[in-house]
Amino acid sequence: MFVLVNLKTYPCDPVAVAEAVRDVDESTDARLAVAPQAAHIERVAETGAETWAQHVDPIEHGSNTGHTLAESVVDAGAVGTLINHSEQRLKLADIDGSVRAAERADLETVVCANNAEQIGAAAALGPDAVAVEPPELIGTGTPVSQADPDIVEDAVEAAANVDSEVSVLCGAGISTGDDVVAAGDLGVEGVLLASGVAKADDPQAALEDLVEPL
Repeated sequence: MFVLVNLKTYPCDPVAVAEAVRDVDESTDARLAVAPQAAHIERVAETGAETWAQHVDPIEHGSNTGHTLAESVVDAGAVGTLINHSEQRLKLADIDGSVRAAERADLETVVCANNAEQIGAAAALGPDAVAVEPPELIGTGTPVSQADPDIVEDAVEAAANVDSEVSVLCGAGISTGDDVVAAGDLGVEGVLLASGVAKADDPQAALEDLVEPL
């Protein structure tokens, strides 16, 4: 099971969370990673935690002020990137461009989508994984794996119908080990989560609770 912790722009200590991710990853069979703000990628990667970018743009080297270049996040230590998170939505052509940019830089990719239909379209672009995240559940503490299990199962089926090599993750409201187990029972290979760890008083304890049932 892959557990990717998205720190968004929460006012947490990214290095402290990364150290917790690293330590829990070393003590479990689950794979854990953390996605900090772009400015924090290098510091986070230096902890030894698997580090992801939250976004890369569909650009190459050149005149692209204010954009995030895939090669730059790799230089900082990232090994993967989220694309098209519901808080950073892209047009389909730009999702494709970002996937291609990530591939060019040898970044692993997870493309987010809101529903099974969009998951199918995302899978057709050839990312390493897709993640279904109903936006109405993000940050609520109500896990998609329990609130709307059908959308998760439909997403797994939609991706498999397009490309069986594309892994499926789910996110939105995931905050406990039971949520992660329920997600796995629905056929996903990983989960995205944020506030359950980033806003926790003790991120390491929160992570240990997440992976304990696995």
